Amino acid sequence: MMTTTQIPATQNEAWGFWGTMNDQAQTAWPIAMTAISDATFQPLESVRAFLDSRHGRHFADDVLNGLHAGLNLQDAIHAATQRWMGWTIGRLTSKQHGIPKGLPYLTGFVIHCEIVEEALAD
Repeated sequence: MMTTTQIPATQNEAWGFWGTMNDQAQTAWPIAMTAISDATFQPLESVRAFLDSRHGRHFADDVLNGLHAGLNLQDAIHAATQRWMGWTIGRLTSKQHGIPKGLPYLTGFVIHCEIVEEALAD
């Protein structure tokens, strides 16, 4: 039996990852959602919260840098994902956002964005 996971739609078409990717957003969204979820082991809803945030805009900037360097869309997203997973949360970021020091940057901010979204919903 084969199951398919529904990719959550953006809730922020004007800004975040979607707004920054402009004409490529529709194609890039499911690739980025899957790549980030696979790398961070976080659910797609958490990844959606990250990509819809200001951090998602910065992630999109990194993807666009890859495209400008000559990578195709999938490779640019993969490169950005790997780069963000290679960085770690430092002392100052940990203090400012409450993310544990040493955690991969991408994982930390995906989880952080989910927590912030849940707190705002209460």
